[in-house]
Amino acid sequence: MRRVAELVGQWFAVLVLLGAVAGLVAPDTFAPLAAHVPLLLGIIMFGMGLTLTGQDFALVAKRPGAVVIGVVAQYTIMPALAWAIGHLFGLEGEAMIGMILVGAAPGGTASNVIVYLAKGDTALSVALTTVSTLLAPLLTPALVLWLAGTDLDVTYGSLVTSIAQVVLFPVIAGLLVRTFAGRLVERYMLPYLPLVSVLGIVVVVAGIVGANADAVLSTGLLVALAVIVHNCAGLLLGYGAAAAVRFDEPARRAVSVEVGMQNSGLAASLATTYFSPAAALPAALFSVWHNVSGSVLASYWARRPVVADDRRAAEGASTLQP
Repeated sequence: MRRVAELVGQWFAVLVLLGAVAGLVAPDTFAPLAAHVPLLLGIIMFGMGLTLTGQDFALVAKRPGAVVIGVVAQYTIMPALAWAIGHLFGLEGEAMIGMILVGAAPGGTASNVIVYLAKGDTALSVALTTVSTLLAPLLTPALVLWLAGTDLDVTYGSLVTSIAQVVLFPVIAGLLVRTFAGRLVERYMLPYLPLVSVLGIVVVVAGIVGANADAVLSTGLLVALAVIVHNCAGLLLGYGAAAAVRFDEPARRAVSVEVGMQNSGLAASLATTYFSPAAALPAALFSVWHNVSGSVLASYWARRPVVADDRRAAEGASTLQP
């Protein structure tokens, strides 16, 4: 089982793509899974909590400036890009709401692994994912209601409650289990978390694509192109923001990935809960694409040398999230 978990973690981009294809080919089979997106996301977030330790929070105290800059970049660049790109591509209604939901989400659940493979600052990546996730109940609803319009039939309080239920509480629960049963978690649970996380994401993508099979075939190409531009621009601007404040190379890679890779599972959960399956389509496409682009970028960076001072920062990162 450990070997299977390792293989699943290595091939997660391909598996997510296969999940999307399965949802498109057999929509009647996979569409019912869309109703279970919040539960699946909660399981994934619980797994994220299991990977956290006190060292992850210690970094926030040791390097507060880097964490603040990374989180600010996360919650400014991607929401603004989502709004601008959505209008540029002429997206309206549910598709536009879906784009904004993706842009307003915290860092993606696979970003830490991508940063690690890219020889980036993994400790900073974990800290950014953790802080942005903990802030999501406050910032994500505010950004969605601001950018998508005040006439949405949803309140700030209801969005906060949903995000707390599917993200914040499971993460805290996982952290508590890791704190009080660390040895058991490390021996019996951590080796299998990639299997749980990747399969959870695959099921989410298959369900959402299955529920939107007709939309994917009719307008999916336009939304997919918007999603690709959104992700690529986020990766580029995230790297640029880190370079502008003179972060070292591993930290630049970490901020780039954290900004460009979103928790599209959260966006899909909010879309299916408060809007419609059509609003979850950008999130499903983003789940497929950002895993592919992240894997390609990690492979590229892994082959580029890191200078001596930067290599120590990259090698000093030890905490990984599936």
